[in-house]
Amino acid sequence: MFSSRAVNSPELFCPAKLNLLLAVTGRRTDGFHDLVSVVAPVEFGDRLRIEAAAEFSLHCDDPAVPAGGTNLVLKAAQAFRAATGWTGGARFTLTKRIPMGAGLGGGSSNAAMALLGLNRLAGGPLAAEKLAGVAAQVGSDCALFLAGGPVVIRGRGEQVAALPATVATRLRGRRVLIFKPAFAIATPWAYTQLAAQAPGGYLPAGEAEARVGAFVRAVAAGAAWEDSLFNALEGPGFRKFIALPVLLGHPASMGHALNLQKFHARHVAYFDIPDNFDYYDQFFKRVRRQGNKAAFVMRHHFVTIDTVDVVKMRNLREKNTGQRA
Repeated sequence: MFSSRAVNSPELFCPAKLNLLLAVTGRRTDGFHDLVSVVAPVEFGDRLRIEAAAEFSLHCDDPAVPAGGTNLVLKAAQAFRAATGWTGGARFTLTKRIPMGAGLGGGSSNAAMALLGLNRLAGGPLAAEKLAGVAAQVGSDCALFLAGGPVVIRGRGEQVAALPATVATRLRGRRVLIFKPAFAIATPWAYTQLAAQAPGGYLPAGEAEARVGAFVRAVAAGAAWEDSLFNALEGPGFRKFIALPVLLGHPASMGHALNLQKFHARHVAYFDIPDNFDYYDQFFKRVRRQGNKAAFVMRHHFVTIDTVDVVKMRNLREKNTGQRA
């Protein structure tokens, strides 16, 4: 669910984020990429406790998370000290829930909340604008988490603009499904792949802004906006990890509305045999319909012998035969 949670608790909530629209417009001379993105925090995330101490230290319940100076929480703490001259310290305790390598912004969210907590602990030496400036120095998308709601980001991610109040209100409370496979996709790798295909993977800035405008107008009007969802990094990820388009098209989550034309699908793998023949049939017809450039499409069913899978497959065949009789 998109988040509207406040950040006034002694234990700070660090929300994950979703890029509802992410357009990359080109590579900059400093090595970063320019982008335009509509981003929303969600009510799923980490928790960060900040307690006064002599020095900065970090403890995390996930051993895979680095607890040294490379962690963005400690980088944020050092950046705060440099910006304010504050001589105090803090002990950070991070309860990790946001998976790494998922594009959900966990590290950046942790850093942003560390800055917010330290600013309170130090008596508020930095105004909101100055605090956002420090966050932008720590990481490209850190500052967006200080906004507390859906935003549009530009530049390398450090330029944060609020969405119109009507749009933000309509986005808050929407239910979303987030699934993360067992593998990770490193953001630097994805951008490198995009750059290797330049200019094909980039959108002209004007077109990117037009997409954002269309998205905002659709949400504001209460119209369907799901077709406006877009992520420029989807291409590199889908090409390397062929399980991703299969997961995205899983029959149990798509109803009758899926259109797989752009994937030019040649193979559809069912890891779970569906119960509903209508969903099963509609899904396959949408893969094969005009627009898919594949000459043929093959269905693969992973069936476990002596289980209910066998019964489901028999029922699907019988229903298919009955409909075609």
